Amino acid sequence: MASETEVETGKPAEIKKYQTYQLAVDPDQDDKASEIKLCSFSRPHMRAFHCSWWSFFIAFFIWFAIAPLLDEVRQTLSLDKKQIWTSSIASVAGTIFMRFVNGPLCDKYGARIPMALILIIASIPTALTGLVNTSTGLAVLRLFIGIGGSTFVMCQYWTSRMFTKEVVGTANALVGGWGNLGGGVTQLVMGSVLFPLFKLGMSPETAWRSVCCIPAVVAAATGVTILFISDDAPKGNYKEMKKNGTMPDVSAAASFRTGFLNINTWLLFIQYACCFGVELTMNNAAALYFKWKFKLSTESAAAIASIFGWMNLFARGLGGYASDKFNAKMGMRGRLIWQTITLVIEGAMVLIFAHSDSLGVAIFIMVIFSSFVQAAEGSTYGIVPYVNPPVTGSIAGIIGAGGNTGAVCFGLGFRQLEPKPAFILMGSVILGSALLSPFILIKGHRGMLTGEDSEAIKAAWSGQGRAAAGANTLSVPEPDAEAEKEINADGDGEA
Repeated sequence: MASETEVETGKPAEIKKYQTYQLAVDPDQDDKASEIKLCSFSRPHMRAFHCSWWSFFIAFFIWFAIAPLLDEVRQTLSLDKKQIWTSSIASVAGTIFMRFVNGPLCDKYGARIPMALILIIASIPTALTGLVNTSTGLAVLRLFIGIGGSTFVMCQYWTSRMFTKEVVGTANALVGGWGNLGGGVTQLVMGSVLFPLFKLGMSPETAWRSVCCIPAVVAAATGVTILFISDDAPKGNYKEMKKNGTMPDVSAAASFRTGFLNINTWLLFIQYACCFGVELTMNNAAALYFKWKFKLSTESAAAIASIFGWMNLFARGLGGYASDKFNAKMGMRGRLIWQTITLVIEGAMVLIFAHSDSLGVAIFIMVIFSSFVQAAEGSTYGIVPYVNPPVTGSIAGIIGAGGNTGAVCFGLGFRQLEPKPAFILMGSVILGSALLSPFILIKGHRGMLTGEDSEAIKAAWSGQGRAAAGANTLSVPEPDAEAEKEINADGDGEA
């Protein structure tokens, strides 16, 4: 049967895996979806959306599965505070290098295969948690489990590859937020459900040594499954697209170099360190802090600490959604203004949290604090796809590594200082990072305080190009053609 394209144009249909889609798409943006239907699991767009957030959710779950049980581990292995924090720092440091690597790999191979492989690899040390007997062994184990945290890069790249720029801020924020939700769910499930359940038939030591096998199995099964039920891009998988000539081969090295040399990448790297880095730090610190500060049991402290992660259910998505709305009103300037607002409120809430001596007040402030941490994360990745579209994978990877770098730095602060001064230091750094927004200047876009949008960009966000495009959403110009040619030319001898 002839496709709609053949009927309308009289030309053979383009070689691609799907000739029709369940979602509205923009042919000028490589058949990316211009809408999000959360209750749909249709391929390729929404299937990739759901595989993306679920995979990252499971990766986050195994990454911090041991966090709510650290006090039990401390007692069994006779560890001190610095040894516990060394292992927590190792857990977030382990993914920094892999986030740098995964970005170029996504540009070259797509998100699906790297996502699956890392989930399977990270599940192995997770299953071996019970074999730990020393502080060094705990740090090394958590270092390798931390590799799973690098799946964030694939999570964000996958949706950037599937959704148009008009909705990509919302899409990236939703999958990132629902994935990050694993950090809250693991606090509750591991600390307040599975650990007490396992203790019914064994000693506390045997319980914490064996309970991590459950998330390890789920992670490995998820990795295998997504290989077979999802796609790399709207038009199919990268391997077939390259074979059919519908996608040029990309040099991973050239992609990384271009992203690395863009100053905007590093400004967003710092700002992401001050939101996602804060979240990772809280995932390691919250249960220990509430147990120490308010003399709570392991189960109660874990349940309260999980609230921080549960905010991801909506807060990161709202952060990305608000970024898209600010963009619709003011273009990139609007995104940068919203980015600054989220960071300022986040930093202020951290400072207030540091001075909270009442359990009820501390929980209330943590809810607000967490909401703006997540909103800042969603806002950041609403900006990322604009920085240099042909190398979005590399840029997303570098900025994602910023989150883990921030967690390492803040973790060192908590390792060396008492909780209150450590929180004050963290809040002050966050407020300082908000001052960087005016210096983010993206080609063709107006900055927060200076510059002007190009005519094409202004027409896109102001809606002047809708009628011409025949779309129901804003029309956004394609990536800089000259930049794309330069990257492909650089990679001719390196691919």
